[in-house]
Amino acid sequence: MRSLLVIGYVWPEPNSSAAGSHVIALLECFLQSGWQVTFATPAARTDHMFNLESLGIQMADIELNSDSFDNFIKELSPDAVMFDRFMMEEQFSWRVAKQCPDALRLLDTSDLFFLRHARHDHFKKTKEINPTLNKALLFTELAKREIASILRCDLSFIISEVELELLTDLFNIDPAMLAYRPFMLDPISEKEQNALPNLEERDHFISIGNFRHPPNWDAVRFLKESIWPLIRKKLPKAELHIYGAYTPPKATALHNEKQGFLVKGWAESATEVMKNARINLAPLQYGAGLKGKVTDAMSAGTPTITTSIGAEAIRGELPFSGLIENDAQAIADAAVKLYNDKKLWEEKQQNGFAIYNQRFNRETAWKNLIEKIENCINSLEEHRLNNFTGAMLQQHQHKSTQYMSQWIEAKNSLEKLKKSDD
Repeated sequence: MRSLLVIGYVWPEPNSSAAGSHVIALLECFLQSGWQVTFATPAARTDHMFNLESLGIQMADIELNSDSFDNFIKELSPDAVMFDRFMMEEQFSWRVAKQCPDALRLLDTSDLFFLRHARHDHFKKTKEINPTLNKALLFTELAKREIASILRCDLSFIISEVELELLTDLFNIDPAMLAYRPFMLDPISEKEQNALPNLEERDHFISIGNFRHPPNWDAVRFLKESIWPLIRKKLPKAELHIYGAYTPPKATALHNEKQGFLVKGWAESATEVMKNARINLAPLQYGAGLKGKVTDAMSAGTPTITTSIGAEAIRGELPFSGLIENDAQAIADAAVKLYNDKKLWEEKQQNGFAIYNQRFNRETAWKNLIEKIENCINSLEEHRLNNFTGAMLQQHQHKSTQYMSQWIEAKNSLEKLKKSDD
């Protein structure tokens, strides 16, 4: 039986973010393939974190900059270690390589962090929604760190075909080091589709997203300041229900019942609140990866109005599950049109079911992914010999992280000794 250690950036919260549900789906696939799974993170536990032990996953708290991790992983001796985002790879991969050199090193990117930040910087300067950026905007310090992390790992999971193409074409990453891992979702049966409320049984608009994710907060502001007033002129009785985990005071301050702008906070189930709404509004002005709010809406049979950023890499060659516009007036016009046009609404709903079932089928996605993982394990020596750049980065650049970590560890130990003397 193979074993996997996941080093998480945070404890997964599937009801708070798409990233959380994304991780849980992946862990379930490993379990179903007979792997033993341990999830460890230096992050604090939270009220909304998923009980991984209910799935048979061992949970462990680990420390940054501490040799206690060395003992932990040496004893565990996993066949593979998966880093949840490149920041965890930077912190822990040198320790993994030292203590378990034969363990397959996996990186789950969720989305490309540097791409999201580059688009944000571009938007702040130009106020333009632009998914395509030039080299000058993409070749940043963040990009150097994240690409280096990808090169140091044996296999990196990439959530979007757009991001796969960016890595292979612009950054010249060997495709053998990358694995496409979209959302892994259970298909919606025809019976489940027919059980969902129809258009006449639904009211109002919805917008949902974890407020700790900056693009979501920006989208709410865009709705409040520019889009919603235009919609309300045409639909004066309509309401917009805003949901999101970790709602900050600046967001709750936007709540205004007279304007029909209702900030409702955390939702226990995105699908449940989605299926009562007619339209999902996701006017994202920057971001990367796949948007869970769009696939959540599909599963609830709710068409989406979004931007080119929000729709990126979702539909492939299939027609979209809503309408795509980038400026406030066009978004508002599309929202009003879709809200009132039953035939168009039903067409977009069916498009969503097709995308959800064909593009994000859990069984198909996992079959492709586990095959690539097993091939890497079985030819690991050759695989690493074909990645000299990664070996070089592991040997030289990554030493700086090791020495900094050891310096912090020594400093912390000295401070503890001083406190005990006092």
